[in-house]
Amino acid sequence: MSSVQQPIGVFDSGYGGLTILKELVKTLPEYDYLYMGDNARAPYGPRSFDTVYHYTLQCVQWFFDQGCELVVLACNTASAKALRTVQQKDLPKIDSKKRVLGVIRPTTEVIGQYSKSGSVGILGTTGTVISESYPIEIAKFFPSLKVYQEACPMWVPLVENHEYDKPGADYFIQQHLDRLFRQAPDIDTLLLACTHYPLLLEKIQAFAPAGTIVLSQGMIVAASLKEYLHRHPEMEQRCSKQGTQTFYTTDSVVDFDNHASIFFGEKLRSKHLELL
Repeated sequence: MSSVQQPIGVFDSGYGGLTILKELVKTLPEYDYLYMGDNARAPYGPRSFDTVYHYTLQCVQWFFDQGCELVVLACNTASAKALRTVQQKDLPKIDSKKRVLGVIRPTTEVIGQYSKSGSVGILGTTGTVISESYPIEIAKFFPSLKVYQEACPMWVPLVENHEYDKPGADYFIQQHLDRLFRQAPDIDTLLLACTHYPLLLEKIQAFAPAGTIVLSQGMIVAASLKEYLHRHPEMEQRCSKQGTQTFYTTDSVVDFDNHASIFFGEKLRSKHLELL
C-alpha cells in the first residue's frame, strides 16, 4: 500500500461532474480533489458502449498515473456504460487496491425511500436510458418500485449553450416531462440522472405536477462517499487533506473555465491535458 496520500479523482465527460464535485467539497471539504473533464470528446451520451468504455478506462488510467487511489465517475453515461467492466475486468490487472466508484448505485440505493406512490421517473441522456442501468439497479433495492424513463437529448446542449434559464428551454423541458407523465401519471419522484440537469431544476419543478419530488445526485453521491470513506479507513487514510481542487480539461481551458463557473458556482482556472 502506498504511504503517499493523494487527491480523490473526479471524472466527467465535460462540465456536468462539477455539480457532483461542488457537493463533495461542501460535504467533505478537507479532502483534495483532482477533476478532469474530457471535453474534447464530449458528449459521451450518444456514443457506443465500446467507445465510452475505451474513453473512460483511458481517463481512469490517467488518474491512477497521477497517483489517485480513488476515482469517482461523476458521469452517468460512464457509470452506466463502463463502470462495471472497469471494476471487474481492469482493476484486478491494474491495481486491486485502487477503487473506481460511480453515481448510479448511490442514487438507486435510496430513491425508493422518497416515493409514496411506488412510481418514479428517470430523466437522463439517451445513452443512460438505453443502458437500462437505473431500472436494473433500482430493482435490486426496491423490486416493487415501478420505474419509467425519458431520454432528454436537448437538455445538455441547452445547459452548455447558456440557454438553461431562457424561455426557449421551456418547450423542451415541458415536452419531455409531458411524455414521462403520460407513461404514468402517478409518478411522484423524479431523478435527474445527468449531472447537467440540476441547472434546469427550477424549470423542471415548475413544469412537474405540484408536490413532485425532484432529486439531484450531488448530495446523494456526497453522502455516499462520506459513508464509504468511513467504512473503508484504509482508503480514507490514502486520501490527502489540504482542501484543494485542481482542474484539467482535454479541450480549451478558456471554454472550460467560462462554463465551469456556472456548474461549480465559483470561478476556477483549469489546465490543459492532451490524451493520446
